[in-house]
Amino acid sequence: MSPKLPKIDRAKVQTTSARRRRSKVAVRDEAKPHVAGASFAQFLAGLPELLGAADLRRAIAAGALARKQRRTLLWGLGAHVIKVGLAPVVVDLLERGFVSGILMNGAGCVHDLELSMMGRTSEDVAEALDDGSFGMAGETAGRLNRAIAAGAREGLGMGAAVGRDILESRDPHKQRSILATAARLDIPVTVHAAIGTDIHHMHPDADGAAIGATSHRDFETATALVATLEGGVFYNVGSAVILPEVFLKALALARNLGRKVRRFTTVDLDFIRHYRPRVNVVERPTRLGGTGLSLTGQHEVLVPLLAAGLVEAAERPVRRRGR
Repeated sequence: MSPKLPKIDRAKVQTTSARRRRSKVAVRDEAKPHVAGASFAQFLAGLPELLGAADLRRAIAAGALARKQRRTLLWGLGAHVIKVGLAPVVVDLLERGFVSGILMNGAGCVHDLELSMMGRTSEDVAEALDDGSFGMAGETAGRLNRAIAAGAREGLGMGAAVGRDILESRDPHKQRSILATAARLDIPVTVHAAIGTDIHHMHPDADGAAIGATSHRDFETATALVATLEGGVFYNVGSAVILPEVFLKALALARNLGRKVRRFTTVDLDFIRHYRPRVNVVERPTRLGGTGLSLTGQHEVLVPLLAAGLVEAAERPVRRRGR
């Protein structure tokens, strides 16, 4: 038999005052309905001052302030960012001065090169895996492996080597290449390869020593960029493992070498939240006085929103409503 439970007498409940208690949401924080024909700046100002919308505004304001004060704006780009058609948006940010440097994984080179070379990329992996043809595109692997080998001989990093190759090529779509645009503007792009993760590693002309040497040079360049991040912003867009790990190690090395890198903003943007970006980008690096933000949504929607906000903020500051 279950024990006899004490009677719950709701007549004895002690109430509190709703007017005196602290509330997290107020009418001044609510969204403003969009008006047909209004500007993007007005749309942005009409977003609610709550949760993700408020963090989007903070991410924009931090980037705009960093650009105005000539601080470092560092972008980590997973290859998916390029695959979903966002290279032109990144190229525009490069041209407008919203990028001091880019960290990229090896697959980013593959898709940036293929789009530059032939205007399309991203094979059907499942189908090609069945017959053993996945990743066996000779033109792509040949270009990348030759560029990387040349870069190794000349003391270049992988990003600079591949960017130069695209910039000096006759590729019909190189104007939308992130790597080529960065090379033309002399903005560093670092590529952080993990051996065996990229399609050109499977080909007979892949040189492991060259891949390792150029990618390791790029780690040193990435560390030099992170060492200047005080007062700046690091946007990690769509990299769940490689770039958050590289960023954390670069920050550790910069601090070990005596560089003051404490007060800066980090923003992780992805369509789901992952462990490493949360701890290695948003939480751990900002413990000494920085700000860490997470924006969750599809890249093809969220990145253009962020970029458009930065462009607008270059003309006028993004202000918080009702403050």
